[in-house]
Amino acid sequence: MGISDSKLNFRKAVVQLTTKTQPVEATDHTFWDQFFAETANSVQDVFTMVPAAEIRAVREESPSNLATLCYKAVEKLVQGAESGCPTEKEKQVVLSCARLLTRILPYIFEDPDWRGFFWSTVSGISQDRAEDVEDDEEDPHPLAESLLLALADLLFCPDFTVQSQLRGGGPDTAESTHLDSCEYIWEAGVGFAQSPPLDYVHDLNRTELLRLLLTCFSEVMFLPPSPQHSALNPWVTFFCSTENRSGALTHRPSHALTLWCFKDGHALPLFTSLLNVVCAYDPVGYGIPYNHLLFSDSREQLVEHAVQILIVTLEHQYGGPAESPSTERPRTPSSTSDEEPEGPENLFVNYLSRIHREEDYEFVLKGLARLLTNPLTQTYLPNSTKKIQFHQELLVLFWKLCDFNKKFLYFVLKSSDVLDVLVPILYHLNDSRADQARVGLLHIGVFILLLLSGERNFGVRLNKPYTAHVAMDVPVFTGTHADLLVLVFHKIITNGHQRLQPLYDCLLTIIANVSPYLKSLSMVASNKLLHLLEVFSTSWFLFSSQQNHQLVLFLLEAFNNIVQYQFDGHSNLVYAIIRNRTTFQQLASLPTDHVSIQKALQRKQRPAGGISLSDSQEGGSIEGLCPQVASGPGTLKTSLVAMPDIDTLIEKSQVLEGRVTISLQPSDIPQTPPSSHAGVASGSDTESNLAQDNEDVFYSDTEMEQNLPAVTSTCSWTPTPDWVLSWKSQLPLQTILRLLQVLVPQVEKICIDKGLTDESEILKFLQHGTLVGLLPVPHPILIRKYQANAGTTMWFRTYTWGVVYLRNVDPPIWYDTDVRLFEIQRV
Repeated sequence: MGISDSKLNFRKAVVQLTTKTQPVEATDHTFWDQFFAETANSVQDVFTMVPAAEIRAVREESPSNLATLCYKAVEKLVQGAESGCPTEKEKQVVLSCARLLTRILPYIFEDPDWRGFFWSTVSGISQDRAEDVEDDEEDPHPLAESLLLALADLLFCPDFTVQSQLRGGGPDTAESTHLDSCEYIWEAGVGFAQSPPLDYVHDLNRTELLRLLLTCFSEVMFLPPSPQHSALNPWVTFFCSTENRSGALTHRPSHALTLWCFKDGHALPLFTSLLNVVCAYDPVGYGIPYNHLLFSDSREQLVEHAVQILIVTLEHQYGGPAESPSTERPRTPSSTSDEEPEGPENLFVNYLSRIHREEDYEFVLKGLARLLTNPLTQTYLPNSTKKIQFHQELLVLFWKLCDFNKKFLYFVLKSSDVLDVLVPILYHLNDSRADQARVGLLHIGVFILLLLSGERNFGVRLNKPYTAHVAMDVPVFTGTHADLLVLVFHKIITNGHQRLQPLYDCLLTIIANVSPYLKSLSMVASNKLLHLLEVFSTSWFLFSSQQNHQLVLFLLEAFNNIVQYQFDGHSNLVYAIIRNRTTFQQLASLPTDHVSIQKALQRKQRPAGGISLSDSQEGGSIEGLCPQVASGPGTLKTSLVAMPDIDTLIEKSQVLEGRVTISLQPSDIPQTPPSSHAGVASGSDTESNLAQDNEDVFYSDTEMEQNLPAVTSTCSWTPTPDWVLSWKSQLPLQTILRLLQVLVPQVEKICIDKGLTDESEILKFLQHGTLVGLLPVPHPILIRKYQANAGTTMWFRTYTWGVVYLRNVDPPIWYDTDVRLFEIQRV
């Protein structure tokens, strides 16, 4: 009865607010306290009883009343932070304010005239509060700052969001007057060894406050993705700046639990708490079947909001410091370069880049790998194991860890633990390839692999045999993780959604990056690589777009790397090359005259840049082609900004000479094509050459672009003989053609002399063969490393907030609001 009455009273207060045409005085506490009374309303109840239409009506017809409501809600939160919420009534008031602001804020942000409202000062909250502000502070905080500072305090409020550590002694004990929020970190892990006891009430309260904090940060969703709106999010900027770290509240009443005067504020303990809660979470627990159906898990929702807060606060403006410093001391403004953007430093990015202990790296990596692997878990009892759904947020967090903390990236790659992350990524890539609602998931997975493939150790780790039992619809094979990577990439290209075509460059770049380090590819993977070359080298495809020939260049580079650096272990690939020798021969004799070009285009009419992988050079259909997977009815998806071109995603002028990295200007890069080096090399010696760092020379793909035309995509573009000649002369075919010239006659002779019909005998011959003195000197290894840029910064912002939007459906925080960062589409 009491719960029903409280809901009815709350609803009556909302109706009164929407019907009043005259401003209600801020001093009318009886009226305003109706919204913050001690009620048992859940956040779902608040969303139901405060309809969107009524919020907009108040915003348009009674703006002063809406402003006062927001002022009063923030005031209650500030008062709760100052008092420490010692009573249950005060805790309920704080939660009521958090739920109400979570409901209202998106409708504040969607109106440009209201967007700066929260950055006004708090002097108009109420008469008595204004006097306090005037007496205590000469420069009162803007409303947004007061709200963020109060939330930071409340997230470390003993007996509300953290476990109290006081043990008797009265209110005047030394411990009570010198509390440190670092002692109240939510979970053991990075920088904190004690694991506080689980308290589901504290978890629920943290979740409510984090939900409001995430809503505060969402102002960026209501700005279009244009260069004019690429500035840093002011809410995130303040919350992660030194202004927040300097201490939110310096004037505290004499209360045993609330005399906090933190010198460094809550930025560091909050960042550590969020990271540790995510990485320590184990959704399976003791593995009792169906335990998630029998018991509620208060921590799951907390972990979801924690990882979402992390990925939106770790957004780093392009050009700023992202590498981990060599020392543990935080960066100072004087230590930054002249190229870094002006503005406050993001402490969360700084803390992330400063993690340096190996035990912390291991904790983070094991935790992320455990959560990423969770959806792949197979059990004999259907649906007996809890499956998490926030794998996209985890992938973004892993990306930011690797991008901002290079020491963590090197730790990940120095052991086979990286494969515990690779397999889930490949699983999600394969599982999402035909679903247009999950195009963003494929992009983030490919971005991560592109980043990893720029490091030599990643290619080395791929040689570990693949023995995992993960349900993937890829051809059965016996081989390594490199085989799995090739097979999944082949599936994406041949069976993926048509919107994935911009990713082809990235996929083949990854294969080219790791190819010099692969010890052996299976016959299945070898055939798939040759099939891609066959399709991409058709004349109609090469002539249909200005950039399609680059896909052939990537594949040829991969074949050359394997033949010249890892010949001994690749009899399967060599045999596949011999069987598909006509593909290389046709590339070498590709016609360049105008008549042949037009004839090829007329024979295979396709839209510019389009590709139909159902056709090979002979016009047959490829195996395994399946219809695209349709999303479920009512599935929502968010649009994404265009992905930057591959040449803006990778570093183009970095050469590794010995152990020194040298940046070259385009004019300094050798003009000689990489495959035109003359000389003699032993196939058995290539691996030892590769193993010595001082003999590895890494060139960017700029040298490949020296003689390629600078082209732009236009509707009226047509291929010309000069254009075809400009890139055909750069095709690195010499090594493969020389291999075919030597081995094809030998294989044919053996087959005739011995009457061989079994390919296993031919493979044995190739395994023991040698090309000593017959191949050119191994060409320099081209390496393409991911580089941050403004385009990817905007892409990640769009993708991250799109994920947050779609994941927060209970309650639907932003549903039916005028979001402009992306478009909401029903699949």
